[in-house]
Amino acid sequence: MGHSHFGNDFDTGPREKPWVMEGIGHSHLPITTSNPEVQKWFDQGNTLLHSFWFYEAERSFRWCLKLEPENAMAYWGMARSNEDSSRGQDFIKEAMKRKDKVTERERLYIESEAAMLVQDPLDASKSAERQSKSDDLLEELVLKYPDDIEAKALYGYHTMFRGNRLGADALFKQVLAVDPMHPGANHYRIHLWNYDQQQQGLDSCRIYGEKIAPAIGHAQHMPGHIYSEIGMWQEAAIAMDSATRVEKEYMRTRMIFPWDNWNYAHNADYLSFIQTHLGMAESSIRVARQLMDVSLDPQQNRQDKFETHWQGVLAMMRALLVFERWDTILDPKTFEWSDGLRDRMYQSYVETIAHLEKGEIDKAEKSYTTHDGLKTDAAKPENSLQNTYQTQHMELMGRLELAKGKTIEGLAALTDAVGREQKLRDDQDDPPFYPFVLSDVLGQAYLDQKSPELAVKAYQTTLKTVKADGFALAGLVQAYTALGEKDKAREAMGELLSVWSDADPGVKELEKARALVKDGKPIDHSPATQRSYRTIALEHWGPGIWEPYPAPALNAVDSKGKSVSLADYKGRNVILIFYLSDECAHCMDQLRDLADHKWDWAKLDTDVLAISAASPQVNAASAKLGDLPFRLLSDEDFSNARRFKSYDDFEDLALHSTILIDKQGRVHWARSGGDPFTDLAFLQREIGRMNAAPAKPAAN
Repeated sequence: MGHSHFGNDFDTGPREKPWVMEGIGHSHLPITTSNPEVQKWFDQGNTLLHSFWFYEAERSFRWCLKLEPENAMAYWGMARSNEDSSRGQDFIKEAMKRKDKVTERERLYIESEAAMLVQDPLDASKSAERQSKSDDLLEELVLKYPDDIEAKALYGYHTMFRGNRLGADALFKQVLAVDPMHPGANHYRIHLWNYDQQQQGLDSCRIYGEKIAPAIGHAQHMPGHIYSEIGMWQEAAIAMDSATRVEKEYMRTRMIFPWDNWNYAHNADYLSFIQTHLGMAESSIRVARQLMDVSLDPQQNRQDKFETHWQGVLAMMRALLVFERWDTILDPKTFEWSDGLRDRMYQSYVETIAHLEKGEIDKAEKSYTTHDGLKTDAAKPENSLQNTYQTQHMELMGRLELAKGKTIEGLAALTDAVGREQKLRDDQDDPPFYPFVLSDVLGQAYLDQKSPELAVKAYQTTLKTVKADGFALAGLVQAYTALGEKDKAREAMGELLSVWSDADPGVKELEKARALVKDGKPIDHSPATQRSYRTIALEHWGPGIWEPYPAPALNAVDSKGKSVSLADYKGRNVILIFYLSDECAHCMDQLRDLADHKWDWAKLDTDVLAISAASPQVNAASAKLGDLPFRLLSDEDFSNARRFKSYDDFEDLALHSTILIDKQGRVHWARSGGDPFTDLAFLQREIGRMNAAPAKPAAN
């Protein structure tokens, strides 16, 4: 009970029917169908695929299967929505079973996807060989059907990083010659030019997010990559802030959590990173805090996952380090460190730096010793952070040696760390995980050692990699001034004033530079005109602050026939359980476990409500339910289940759900579908976090 009739692959993913989505762009891929509505939903799903909105694309394709269960191309769409999981393999196998019912053109689409995803047990081909075979089939598709711009867009996307970029760009431009507003071709061009020759993608950046697909967070987000790489930090911030707002509006209206929305955390982390490059300390810290305040989830919040909360921790560490908030770093309330290797590594790293900068050498040596003691565990092959650890280790060594007066040793260790950090940045730069550009740190060390010539070289190294880096420009003002090169100092100051035109008052590096060059005028060296991030209106994209979404209305009747709503529990937390019936064995196990912890819930100011489709009379008469110490509610027409996303519209099926509602009437956490949720220790911990959070009214 409560599971899909079509197997495990349909037990996850979206469970509610789709809606017609505006602001996502347009594309059309004709498929074999006898139902025009199937074509409509298929085109919506395919359009969403072009912007990597896989979860919502699957919803549209799944509805196609609801309307036409034997539609081969709907299964193809389901596979493309899940290429990184075993579900994708299973879905494309279903498409292959039905490929004889479609046109040759559609068969090539299906066979290409199958060649990439499905490993034939009699064929030992490696992944790269399967990908090559898939590409060959797409190439055949493009050659046989030269008017199919969807085929060209998909072929270009598949091959753009395995051939020459000019060839892929030429293919995308063929698509754009037919449809200049094609979401896929414009999106893929931004990815194509993201890491080199970024100016080539500017024309697509200008229209993709704001004009083609404004209702898609990833579409708003992607231009920010290009803008960041070329130092257009104002435009980058506008793009990323717009993206986070679109995602927050989507999550609020569709009752989605940040940890279940892959792109939101990346958007917010990137926005916080960009704000540091604009000198906007408070904004970057505030965005990081929003990520850290998101509800936790037992499946997501693990040491081996790069999940929402951890991205918030990385963003917070970055902001606090670059803006020198040493006391905040050392405040035990700032970070909730665990005993895992990753947390111990980062905790000892940031605390060593904070103690050093506060002049607390003894405490810094103690935390450095803790970091050094992790060397053996960090070096194990299964630890993906070993290169980051080595970079941290050399940076801390350099800082500590310099603080102890060992100049040569300290500069040598920092120089080593600079090379390691650059390698980390080469491997991952969207945004970089490492909090500092270490050539900036080295530049400051040279300034402290009265070596402005070497400081200039260090800061110039930064600017080759990070265009318009404000910290490097501020350092150059100091270094050139020390060298007596006033014109160069004024030039660096002019660019700094342009980049940090929105900087918070009192940013130390900016104030130092202003004290040295008092007559500087802003100079924008950007390759294109920029708007002002601080003054542009972005509210129309969505809210600026994330918070748990307001709970839907609960209109139910208890076993005594009395009406029940969430208003009855104002000022109390609620655990709302959707169960199937007293004939559902694992439902009863969950309810009894909850009953066994009734005193724990009472201590946490929490009430349990259990709701099913059973009538009040059935609930009152049930011997199995009679001794439960909480109210049993009736939802005979499933209207409450639908409002709380505890109903599968595709199969007309009630689902198990466990939902945490806070004292302000907001849904803090939920799990729907699959088996009943039984990790009661997690529920207790998370309610504790809810109770500790500042009270806020539910958003309108």
